[in-house]
Amino acid sequence: MKGYIYILKCSDNTFYTGSTINIEKRFWEHSNFEGANYTRKRQPVELVYIEEFDKIEDAFYREKQIQGWGRSKKDALIQNNFDKLILLSKNYTEFGELYKNLVGSFENVNHNYRTVSIG
Repeated sequence: MKGYIYILKCSDNTFYTGSTINIEKRFWEHSNFEGANYTRKRQPVELVYIEEFDKIEDAFYREKQIQGWGRSKKDALIQNNFDKLILLSKNYTEFGELYKNLVGSFENVNHNYRTVSIG
């Protein structure tokens, strides 16, 4: 059974990451106060990213991976900026100040998101 991970941008500019087997139904639930408590309190929500998987188990694994990421790394994923994503994946203990400078400079950028349409 196919699975999906998705990232929602909430009204307070935070992200919510989830997984599902039915992306249209799950987005409807989030948009109509029937989704997670987190998104119920942060309406409206906007679908900004989707990945599709052959198995829901793979989507669930990916969801947990992305949930462990910081804001800058999620921004890079949403924007399909793989160069920035690779830089942000570096071990901060190994790269020290370089990492701090990169993250700081990305967080001060005005972010533009593309909306993903469903249906």
